[in-house]
Amino acid sequence: MKSEELKTVRRFVKDELGGDNTQVDALSDKPLDVYEKFRETGLSNWWLPEELGGRGLGLEDSVEIVNELAYGDAGVAFTLFISVLGTSMVQLYGSDELKAQCLASMATRGSFCATLGSERNAGSELSKIETVVSRDGDELVVTGEKFFSTNTDFADFLIVVARSADDPEAYHAVLVPRGTPGVEIVKRWDVIGLRASYTYQVKLDNCRVPASHQLEGSGLRLLEIGLNASRILIAATAIGVARRIRDHCMVYAKNKPFRDGTLLDSPVFAQRLGQMEMQIDVMKSHCLRAARDYDKIMEGPDAAGVFARQGTLKSALTAKMFCGQAGWDVASTGSEMFGGLGYTNEMPIGKLVRDIRYVSIVEGGDDVLRELVFSRYVIPVPRRS
Repeated sequence: MKSEELKTVRRFVKDELGGDNTQVDALSDKPLDVYEKFRETGLSNWWLPEELGGRGLGLEDSVEIVNELAYGDAGVAFTLFISVLGTSMVQLYGSDELKAQCLASMATRGSFCATLGSERNAGSELSKIETVVSRDGDELVVTGEKFFSTNTDFADFLIVVARSADDPEAYHAVLVPRGTPGVEIVKRWDVIGLRASYTYQVKLDNCRVPASHQLEGSGLRLLEIGLNASRILIAATAIGVARRIRDHCMVYAKNKPFRDGTLLDSPVFAQRLGQMEMQIDVMKSHCLRAARDYDKIMEGPDAAGVFARQGTLKSALTAKMFCGQAGWDVASTGSEMFGGLGYTNEMPIGKLVRDIRYVSIVEGGDDVLRELVFSRYVIPVPRRS
């Protein structure tokens, strides 16, 4: 990545997210103007390939960008990068026509897409998906209800994971344009953190799309593959939030009277901040390593085939788990340093604690990912499912 691009991101964070965070924490009714401001930087959807009009930046560069964005606001960062989940599925397993039609448009417009996987009865157990897709001549018909999906209302298109009506054991991933009749927003979730993001419950009522809108391969496998990139970038948001907490602690300590000096003179404070710095450093190192694993496959001659065989990357799972846990430890330590003020809305630390908690919850909670790491990478190969 060019240094100028990173400077652009940092300037955006300073100008748009560097002051009072009241606006981005207010659960606005419509997408914030800040997303239009980011579009003006020319970096929207920075990961889309150059042949489709994008910047073509890899995931290693994306970790650096998301780290900086999350320093300003994790919800803004999440909104700006979560489209990578759906676009990577289309890029790897969509037809050339779909890629030219949908991804090139996103690169030009700086717009969004959404992925609809989880349901009320199929959160971590996606094999229990009840949304159904059936074939009717040259069309696919999708019906069901999805529980959590970010960016849906203002997305260009949705990637819907559904069970086949013809074979209950088969699952498909179908691209549904947002304006398709039958797509209904049930509600926007009132989330605890990441309140600058927009996550919805969505109903799909006999949504008809051309049969060519089905992506190639099992829908559950494609979703698993798409989650590699988004999980690594979710982990990267923890780095930015942890850095912001560390910096708030330093500013507070310089001005907080303590015994004959300030809190900055306390050896206990020094040890706590030294621990934070170690955790932040390891968090970043592991995210970059996971991103390099991902980029190596994407740069190969048969990325789609390799991912179809590999599925979930071990480093993507462990990066998300470690960064969520280490980030939460940093946030807990930071909030304690503020004493009673750390448990009020008078200081930014409360919002940062709420924001960082999502890393260990969305796209697979830690217990779900622990089980996945165990089943894929711990037990002997012949016994793995």
